[in-house]
Amino acid sequence: MRIALLTHSVRPRGGVVHTLELAHQLAREGHAVTVVASVEQNERLFRPVDVPVELVPLPVLTGGLVEQVRQRIEALVQALPAVLARGSYDLIHAQDSLSGNALARLRAAGQRMPPWLRTVHHLDRFDEPVLNDWQDRAWRAADGMACVSDSWCAHFRDELGVAAERMFNGVDLARFCKQPASSDAAAVQALGLPSDSGPVCLLVGGVEARKNTVRLLHAFARLRDDDPDWSNARLVIAGGASMLDHSAARFAWQASLAELGLVEGPGRPVVRTGPLPDAALPALMRRATLLAMPSLVEGFGLAALEALACGTPVLVSQRRPFTEHLAGVPGVAWCDPEAIDSIATGLRHAATRPKLSEPPAVCTEHSWARSAALHADWYRRTLATHAEPAEAAFT
Repeated sequence: MRIALLTHSVRPRGGVVHTLELAHQLAREGHAVTVVASVEQNERLFRPVDVPVELVPLPVLTGGLVEQVRQRIEALVQALPAVLARGSYDLIHAQDSLSGNALARLRAAGQRMPPWLRTVHHLDRFDEPVLNDWQDRAWRAADGMACVSDSWCAHFRDELGVAAERMFNGVDLARFCKQPASSDAAAVQALGLPSDSGPVCLLVGGVEARKNTVRLLHAFARLRDDDPDWSNARLVIAGGASMLDHSAARFAWQASLAELGLVEGPGRPVVRTGPLPDAALPALMRRATLLAMPSLVEGFGLAALEALACGTPVLVSQRRPFTEHLAGVPGVAWCDPEAIDSIATGLRHAATRPKLSEPPAVCTEHSWARSAALHADWYRRTLATHAEPAEAAFT
């Protein structure tokens, strides 16, 4: 099959990683896959890839979030017809709302195209009604939809009356493994983390409300004050390359740092890394005492599985989707994400768990090969219901 996989960015966000890993695995199985990604000025794809990539340049973005989203969608509307025609694709698969909106607009304007599908990793709720409307249109207009967890499939079925295919994320066990790479020490040292300090608590995803980083900060500070074993602990917030407006969460974060008397920076109790080189994240997961994901909302929580594959215990929220695939898994501690005391207790429990000697079964069960096979079956079933050949789709 000739497949176009569309993603919203070249930054190391979960949906982008999903797109690249899926593309690689589909290509290994003999499909002709092209990744189509929006790119801002002076950006490039955060990791090398072995499949063709079409980059859609974005203009210099201006205004607030709504206006910037509008500009991103408009750029895709203008660029996608030529991009997709060059590939003469059998099927288009969008991983994000921006691409979904552009495809919806093109079809509504009479642009002929092959069938297009949409994966929804999770839904956000925005204060601006137009953003919620755009998010809604970006999956309702698709020829089929998938989610990466049972809980989000159930949400669409029970709350919205829409059936969604159940797809999977996967763990790259070649990258995320217990065996350290030769570059690990340098990657960790570059972040200002000593090799022999106290506990290192890692959160992946940046300072965001749904990641619950402010409550995690308070729980971390409580342990540093009350538990001698945590007096020299460090909290590392890795990543954070998001296009959404997280200014409220970042303001609360800065206010909490001041309130708690914590200092942020290399060699300090709190380290916020920003986007990392591709090799640094597995190194950081291997160095960490635990990975913390006390999230309020997640699509799947892939970072938890990647940390477990590295042998590192995790703390996760006692709610879906974590409860779907991590119940009973060794190395997993739980918390009520809305209670700072519970998060602090969970951090302590996770930090006392021994490092895992091998990846738990949940990591091997969630492979990209399994994910690609499920996607390929979905694609074939979709194409079987659409008789129009791709060669005629853009004539």
